[in-house]
Amino acid sequence: FVHYRPKTAVLNNIEFDHADIFDDLAAIERQFHHFVRIVPKSGLLVVNGSDQALARVLKLGHWTPVDYFGVSGGWQAEPLDAEAFRVSLAGREQGRVRWELLGRHNRTNALAAIAAARHVGVAAGAACEALGRFGSVKRRMELLGTAGGVAVYDDFAHHPTAIATTVAGLRQKVGKARILAVLEPRSNTMKLGVMKEALPGSLAEADLVYCYRANLGWNPADALAPLGAKAVCHDNLDALVTAIAAEAKPGDQVLVMSNGGFGGIHQKLLDRLNAAIALPKCSSAAQ
Repeated sequence: FVHYRPKTAVLNNIEFDHADIFDDLAAIERQFHHFVRIVPKSGLLVVNGSDQALARVLKLGHWTPVDYFGVSGGWQAEPLDAEAFRVSLAGREQGRVRWELLGRHNRTNALAAIAAARHVGVAAGAACEALGRFGSVKRRMELLGTAGGVAVYDDFAHHPTAIATTVAGLRQKVGKARILAVLEPRSNTMKLGVMKEALPGSLAEADLVYCYRANLGWNPADALAPLGAKAVCHDNLDALVTAIAAEAKPGDQVLVMSNGGFGGIHQKLLDRLNAAIALPKCSSAAQ
């Protein structure tokens, strides 16, 4: 991204990833500092004020004004109920957003978008109103279908922090309903096993965990052992689908997480669940 020439830049967070490219977090922070230095004085940095890595990057030097979000004195979001929040800047209300997106991370993303839009001339109140019509993007807690009362979601989460945030967002929506988390550790970083120790904690809010362990250089069953019997691993996709379909009950929420297509597991699972519904009807008709 050092080839970009932005006037407005949103910096949300920095974590270690892409272990096949970067040696450590400090190496990633250096790249972000290169990026920060190409944003002009007439521009704006919209920065997550609660991220320590970004704080270190800015401490290295910048000449661009900064708008912080997520911290006192900057842009903040105050939840009003499960689907609405108040937006304020330096303690003064700027507007309210009502939408269907889930989780604290989406509220902070909204703050960043509002701040960036304000820098290019969009009033904060107008931005809040527009966000109420925003229906999210594909592969971010996307409901792909429901079969037999079982909802199947698709999400791009593949880093432990994103996994934890996604599961927490769904938990906020569904309350005590069972969450069946289905994970494919597919990114280069995950395949190397760099983040494996963080996986149990990131999946703690799920009721059951299913992991696809094909093409990995490490054993996810060992990594997920702290979760006990609620974690199951398979190296065969059909066996994984069969196991999930056999366990899923009406009211369950199946959350599939991968940065790839996951072998079409979403539709395979929906097909299997629909087939299970049709089977009793066929048996009854035969009698």
